[in-house]
Amino acid sequence: MAGRNRGNDRYDDYDDFEEYEERQRMRRDYEQDYGDYGDYDDYGDYGDDDEYDDRYENYYAEEEDFGDDYDYIEEGEYEDRARRNVRSRSSRDSRRSDRYDSRRSDRYDSRRSGRYDDRYDSRRSGRSREDSRKEKQKRRRIILFIAELLVLAVVLAFLYFATRVNKVEKAELQAEKIEETISEEVKESVEVGEMKGYRNIALFGVDSTTGSLEKDTRSDSIIIASINEDTGEVKLVSIYRDTYLNLGNDSYNKCNTAYAKGGPEQAISMLNMNLDMNITDFVTVGFGGLKDVIDAVGGIDIDVDEAELQHINNYQLTMADNLKLNGYTEVTHTGLQHLNGLQATAYCRIRYTTGWDYMRAARQREVLMATIEKAKTCSPTTLISALDAIAPEIYTSLDITKDVPPMIMDLPKYYIHEEDVSQMGNGFPQQDMRTSGQISAALGDCVVPRTLSDNVIWLHHFLFEDEDYSVSQQVQNISNKIDADTSWMP
Repeated sequence: MAGRNRGNDRYDDYDDFEEYEERQRMRRDYEQDYGDYGDYDDYGDYGDDDEYDDRYENYYAEEEDFGDDYDYIEEGEYEDRARRNVRSRSSRDSRRSDRYDSRRSDRYDSRRSGRYDDRYDSRRSGRSREDSRKEKQKRRRIILFIAELLVLAVVLAFLYFATRVNKVEKAELQAEKIEETISEEVKESVEVGEMKGYRNIALFGVDSTTGSLEKDTRSDSIIIASINEDTGEVKLVSIYRDTYLNLGNDSYNKCNTAYAKGGPEQAISMLNMNLDMNITDFVTVGFGGLKDVIDAVGGIDIDVDEAELQHINNYQLTMADNLKLNGYTEVTHTGLQHLNGLQATAYCRIRYTTGWDYMRAARQREVLMATIEKAKTCSPTTLISALDAIAPEIYTSLDITKDVPPMIMDLPKYYIHEEDVSQMGNGFPQQDMRTSGQISAALGDCVVPRTLSDNVIWLHHFLFEDEDYSVSQQVQNISNKIDADTSWMP
């Protein structure tokens, strides 16, 4: 039996079952009265099981004797023992109670804390999920509200825009007649050649302050706007208004006569025949309309030099009188400055400086480029207001409801090919391929291309980056005719 321990007390360690039962009974009785073995003395304090058993049995026997036969003990000794016994029991009960309360408290607190934490975490997790759900619903409502506002804004803008369509004068061109002026070589180039992916539009600025835009007025400004629809690059080329060309009906004169004779349809035909172009659309605006659109976008910045300063206010005076305006604001100094619509329009009409009409055309391109760049910074509302301002002063073949809105929406995509306007480089005919002089008394001084075919080759190289362009037979025939008519000129 030596070496057994109390925690692993088994039947195998005893000689018979009765001994095992007796030992178990003694242990239960002892623990009932005195608590665990540890309350008396640790098992480890004894060398072996026998010594421990002797101590246990003697103590138990003494307690038995003391409890049953206390009469033989003197009263004082009994009372002392009784007091000690009460204190011992009280101490044991206290320790037992402390152990029970501690174990029960620990178990209870642990269970209660665990349950509380679980419930708290569950409620907190539930509240978190609920808060997240409400936040998502709130965001969805905000996004939906913004989307509804945008849709409403688009609808209102469209309705507002649609009400202004009737104010724009729409031209009905004879498409078949214009198609006849486009050569077969150009049609092929548009389909599979270097002109593929470009849209070319004719811009006419007419010298009219009374609203006459269809014809019977000369086009003071003729510009080809070539738009690369893949990149958004826009190139502008001025056709000098006094250039001697075929007017589109086999008669020869200054090219701005075509608009006065046959309106935009003949002017487009003139450009296609002489320049190997495929233009089918145009926009015409009077100087009053140009003034209004510049004012609508908030004005533009222009660098005014000393020579221009001497003439800009004179043009303002004349235009203010023609447009029946209540005066004008003088430009008083040179340098880069902000010009309003009347000032900017007067600026692009100046011709009595170095460069004469060539420089005038460069100023027109400069004002147009500055206006487009300024429009790119404007809100859709401002752009619609600008369109509304110039609607009565526009004459165009474009479908206002189909063509113009996409252009306005894609406006940030477009950018103007950079040009040093002081060099007057983007004009037709080119400076080193032209001459001028009086062809007849009736025509007066004209700008003569030298030769037309060479200038057309330059034009296609500039607009479409075609380095190997060959002019059509139609252009070559016109070039030969011009050379014959002006053979006596240098």
